[in-house]
Amino acid sequence: MPETMEQVDGKKVFAKIAWRLIPYIFILYILAYLDRVNVGFAALEMKRDLSLSDTVYGTGAGIFFLGSSLFDLPSNLLLQKVGPRRWIARIMITWGIIATCMMFVKGAHSFYAMRFFLGVSEAGFFPGMILYLTYWFPSRERARAVATFMTATAIAGVVGAPISSSLLKLEGTMHLHGWQWLFLVEGIPTFLMGISVLFMLKDRPDDATWLTEPEKKWLDEELERDQKAGGASEHHSLKDAFKNKMVWVLAGIFFLDQVGIYTVNLWMPLILNSFMHGTGAATGSAISPADASHIAKFATVPYAAAAIFMVLIGWTSDRSGERRWHIAGCLLLSALGFGWAGAAHSLSAALIAMTLAAVGYWSIMGPFWALPTRILSGPAAAGGVAIITMVGGVGGFLGPYLTGRLKDLTHGYSGGLYTIAGLAVLGAALCAALAKPKEDAA
Repeated sequence: MPETMEQVDGKKVFAKIAWRLIPYIFILYILAYLDRVNVGFAALEMKRDLSLSDTVYGTGAGIFFLGSSLFDLPSNLLLQKVGPRRWIARIMITWGIIATCMMFVKGAHSFYAMRFFLGVSEAGFFPGMILYLTYWFPSRERARAVATFMTATAIAGVVGAPISSSLLKLEGTMHLHGWQWLFLVEGIPTFLMGISVLFMLKDRPDDATWLTEPEKKWLDEELERDQKAGGASEHHSLKDAFKNKMVWVLAGIFFLDQVGIYTVNLWMPLILNSFMHGTGAATGSAISPADASHIAKFATVPYAAAAIFMVLIGWTSDRSGERRWHIAGCLLLSALGFGWAGAAHSLSAALIAMTLAAVGYWSIMGPFWALPTRILSGPAAAGGVAIITMVGGVGGFLGPYLTGRLKDLTHGYSGGLYTIAGLAVLGAALCAALAKPKEDAA
């Protein structure tokens, strides 16, 4: 007897969707994250070979986010218009080519240019993925789905560190530096996976052959009911996204979160290296290529811990329905971690401190991204997510730049670490301005 809508088991539907979508887009996001942050490991040798100062490195590492910020909004609006499958494929193919071409960097100017164009080519990928998940999961299921998907950012550190370390050992092979091999080998898979998106990704539930017709209708009704409950059905034009107060509060919080996240991503290998020489964050030290494999081994610890706690915090937030205090608590944990790292005098203390910082910054992602997609729909959802990521992109630039600039000025990392710890406290305080969706929808 054919299944009816009344017989549909919602838990089984969401489990089916999760198993079909999350592992695949998880792999896509690992590649995205790896290609944007692998410069942190390349810098162990690249700074020396190209004679790049800490300010130049910090600026170039961060300028990626200025490129992505400028084009996140138009990219996300185009994704909604042409469909996720074709647009995500275009993004990945383009950035795979640029990521590979990073191997041709010759100095500061070409470093700036390639990082900027890498950001431009990747613009819209992350907000597009967040928007894509709203097509499949209502808000009550979304924090866990987003957190599981975004563990890719932490797993990228776990798998990327040893891979990058191994590639750096190819120094001199075929007359290429180790960091050139790193960009070449880690860029090609992105290009190939971009082609696979055209065949693997489904735009919406109605296109999914692995869902029954009653399941599709049930899911459509669930998503529509969820949008009405959160006020999203009343706020669906692009103008609504710009007018919504909660979008801008969330953008401010995300800005401060990204300052810290990309300081961890792009400076942690260099910070940990300073402790290997017994000098610590207060002074820093010269980079020794022989230390790369040891640094990579230590750097996996914060990412592994962050991956575990991202899922745990997403689960507890979904179960309780509470968002803002989950976010605030995570930011305070990050502030503690960065403050401790600034005062640390040993590698073990610095590693524990950076682990706390990573756990805090990464764990906000599930509860955080459940909020904007609950109060907005249609072009407003695409625009709202893009606005938040655009503002966050400026934070992604500021964190690495500030760390490099303060390192050159003070000859140590402590000043930058203390500054970013203070910004994390500010982000936690800003969470008090987050109201319940219905209260903030106007």
